[in-house]
Amino acid sequence: MINPLKGKISIHLVIICFFSMLFWCLGCYKEQFTSNSADKLRFSVDTLRFDTVFTTVGSATRSFKIYNDASLPLKISSIKIKKVSASVFRLNVDGFAAASLELHDIEIGARDSIYVFLEVTVNPNQPLSISPFVIDDEIEFVTNGNNQMVHLEAWGQNANYIPNRNAKGGLALLTCNLQDETWSDPKPYVIYGVLLIDSCTLHIPAGARVYVHGGIARAGQARYNDGIIYVLQHGRLLVEGTADNKVYFAHDRLESELKDDYGGWAGIRFGPGSVSNRISYAEIKSPIVGVYADSASDVTIRNTIIYNSAGAGILGVHARIIAENCLFYSNGTHSIQFAYGGNYRVDYCTMANYDNEAEALSLDNVLVRDPDNNLVSYNPLNATITNSIITGNGKDELGLIDGQSSNPDFFKISFSNSYIKAEELLTPKSYPDFFKQCPGCIRAKINDTLFLSPSKYDYRLDSNSIANNKAKYIDRIPIDILGIFRDKDLPDMGCYELK
Repeated sequence: MINPLKGKISIHLVIICFFSMLFWCLGCYKEQFTSNSADKLRFSVDTLRFDTVFTTVGSATRSFKIYNDASLPLKISSIKIKKVSASVFRLNVDGFAAASLELHDIEIGARDSIYVFLEVTVNPNQPLSISPFVIDDEIEFVTNGNNQMVHLEAWGQNANYIPNRNAKGGLALLTCNLQDETWSDPKPYVIYGVLLIDSCTLHIPAGARVYVHGGIARAGQARYNDGIIYVLQHGRLLVEGTADNKVYFAHDRLESELKDDYGGWAGIRFGPGSVSNRISYAEIKSPIVGVYADSASDVTIRNTIIYNSAGAGILGVHARIIAENCLFYSNGTHSIQFAYGGNYRVDYCTMANYDNEAEALSLDNVLVRDPDNNLVSYNPLNATITNSIITGNGKDELGLIDGQSSNPDFFKISFSNSYIKAEELLTPKSYPDFFKQCPGCIRAKINDTLFLSPSKYDYRLDSNSIANNKAKYIDRIPIDILGIFRDKDLPDMGCYELK
């Protein structure tokens, strides 16, 4: 006899067991994804480049592959483009479009791969702050606790790319068989990598705009600062701006959050033996070191502003430098540093060193080659500073180091008609008679009226400035940085003449 109730219970038990097994199997399937942090993604590229320069609004599509080399399926927790708010990229992974530039829980089978598609749309007519020369971004992949990146590069503006748009971290030689080359194209010049100038005189005329793509580059195990204009022994650089039409140097990252960064590119460097270089009416923004003149090199810098540098505005190492009517501010260390001797002349310069504890002007004649073995070298220093303003936040904005005090020929310095902030420098152990040997100089006091508005980086002289009418006239420098004629009887200190 069949028991109907017992049959119903059996059916219920079978159904319960079936679903229990189903959920158990599904649970087993979920456990099949690898969670081992050693199982990382592999990419077909480390940098995805869009090598099109857009002269009109346009777009381009590129792709790469992601590989899972593990013996189990792998789940990518998140894929996102990092600079979401400003990105011009659009992302599609394995057929899934990322509406918000971010995707989650993307699966790759064991020893399998998927495609990633990127599209970029650029409008070169937008301001550089929106559509810069080089658009950098990254795709971030998070898998089993690992963060991996694929870099993105696109070119957003029509410009002269020197040497080309794929030269990041590379070296490029500009040579013209000891002839002249002029960058006269009205489009900007964008230097990508390290530009070496040799056997050539490069003219950069008034109004030219030079942008340099900086960053850290690698050559094997070595790491170095990318984005350098380097003038070799047989090279020569002539920057030929005017008061109304300066030559502009800056890094190429002009987005609003990056445009005022310090040290965005390495700077202009004159190698050993490079002579007769001139920089006139230039604005040099955001370098690591603005102008670096190496051993026995020679450069004259006139009517130039150097600011937002990570290091010194000018660094001379056993070199020859003339600086006239120049302004230095927002420098990471010294406004001007003359090291290991050399021959220097500074006239009518303003060194406003309010952003760090280093001295505005540093002079020395010593090079420590091996501190552990006390191996030191010396070179004679000859420096003349006239009609200049040397000030900042520190107690001393003038640093003097004479490593050969027994030989006066190794430390010849001459100051006159300059405004100088100095306190500890004047102690009996240092230079107690400094201002007695500084004709026409003014020792800074805490309540001095000096600049028009230093908080707004306006270093023109206030109408009541203590530096007014305190310089001495120099025939060869009749005008100031703005082209204003200086008073022949009572000119002003610093790079600006009060109207």
